[in-house]
Amino acid sequence: MATKRCDVCGDDVRIGGGIADLWNFEFSSTQGMTLELTDDTEHFLCFDCMERLPGDREPTEADIDALRRDPDAFRDGDDGEDDDL
Repeated sequence: MATKRCDVCGDDVRIGGGIADLWNFEFSSTQGMTLELTDDTEHFLCFDCMERLPGDREPTEADIDALRRDPDAFRDGDDGEDDDL
């Protein structure tokens, strides 16, 4: 199993595939990906951190830095769940 560290939260994230998975029969999915941002920077993010990026514009390295300082930097307070149920 190969892992890579998330550039925002620092967690080790599983990277699926590769020769190592042939020997241990591990078929779990990848838990992150490398993003190439519009300011020509690349960052490896876990899926949880990707969901925290701003959705109203193209993210930049400044947004990555903001998430490192404050994981809730771009949250609007709505968790998407219906509290009336």
